[in-house]
Amino acid sequence: MFVDEAKIYVKAGDGGDGAVSFHREKYVAAGGPDGGDGGRGGNIVFVGDTNCSSLIDYKYKRKYVAEKGQNGSAGNCFGRNAPDLVLKVPVGTVVKETSTGRILADIADGEPVVVAKGGKGGRGNAHFATSTRQIPKFAKPGFRGDEYDLTLELKLIADVGLVGFPNVGKSTLISVVSAAKPKIANYHFTTLTPVLGVVRVDAEKSFVMADIPGLIEDASKNVGLGHEFLRHVERCRLIVHIVDVSGIEGRNPKEDFEIINKELEQFSFDLAQTPQIVVANKSDMASPEQIADFKDFVTAKGYEFYEISAATKKGTKELVFAISNMLDKMPPVKRFEAQPLTQEELDQKLINNRSFEITHDEQDKKYYVEAEWLWDILRSVNVDDYSSLQYFQRVLVSSGIIAKLDEMGINEGDIVSIFDFEFEYIR
Repeated sequence: MFVDEAKIYVKAGDGGDGAVSFHREKYVAAGGPDGGDGGRGGNIVFVGDTNCSSLIDYKYKRKYVAEKGQNGSAGNCFGRNAPDLVLKVPVGTVVKETSTGRILADIADGEPVVVAKGGKGGRGNAHFATSTRQIPKFAKPGFRGDEYDLTLELKLIADVGLVGFPNVGKSTLISVVSAAKPKIANYHFTTLTPVLGVVRVDAEKSFVMADIPGLIEDASKNVGLGHEFLRHVERCRLIVHIVDVSGIEGRNPKEDFEIINKELEQFSFDLAQTPQIVVANKSDMASPEQIADFKDFVTAKGYEFYEISAATKKGTKELVFAISNMLDKMPPVKRFEAQPLTQEELDQKLINNRSFEITHDEQDKKYYVEAEWLWDILRSVNVDDYSSLQYFQRVLVSSGIIAKLDEMGINEGDIVSIFDFEFEYIR
């Protein structure tokens, strides 16, 4: 089964927590703090695998979570870094953030790409010893790993993409010029999945050709197979537009040509600008007048024109050499660049990371503070340590929570609840 799109959830590992520990050794009085740092959480890494040809594995398993880093321990021992979680995908897979459509990675080769970074380990209490704070009883928790809802899109890597109406001879052509063996029959939608074939020009030269199925009028509106397979032609350096010049099925070659190009443009403006040549197939069943008329129509629009009969192999060798010569002058296969966050998005992310909501229950006179980011702060607070509580108070002030409580009319002695931590408000 060919699957070229999948939606998954990934979560990189959280960092391990720093340790709270004090040196204990015979004959060593008042040993200082020696809590070690936590280890880094595991990354989510994508790797292109030439043995994979479909995203079917990601249709059935949709959640991938990397391991958490090991916590620090006594004796200034650092926690172990967690291993990376490696996800193998077909070469040509584009990884996007589902909510925004932002491209995070293009897996165009076998080079590993880190898509979600594991959280850093928290610092142990040995880092917080000073001349005035010699016995820190707190440490920092590990940072959270990145998490994303991802859309995986397979965009086949091919030099040449064959487009055209069903039954114009695309599959026949790729079977003649390469070792590919697509299903061929005299009815529409014989080809239900993209077919790749390596076309050998000579002993040391070749290129990859892709047969893209399912393109008909209104494909962009999901008529027929829709445009779901057009993503596989987006990387192509050259589009070979095949037209049945004989009109044997009662269609007009000129109208077919215009319809397909319109669908390409509706799918993607960039795709419509890809260099294109026009191939008049089934010329053995067309009259010289039909071929000449269509050739004049195509060349007047500035396209190169080639006449072939894939079934009899007439003109196919010349077409292969022409394609090869054109590819020699073109840039390499397109790669999609990762899209970093804009400054506006970074600013919004910073705001979201410090956002909070406060509700007041008049019946029990409690103020409930909801802020996901406070959970990590609370984990690092030791209520029995004065310095730690001072740090927590500074966070509440700097984040605007105290000012908001005052604005809402909180009174001294009222209870403030943050997760499972409650305290009396004192002015």
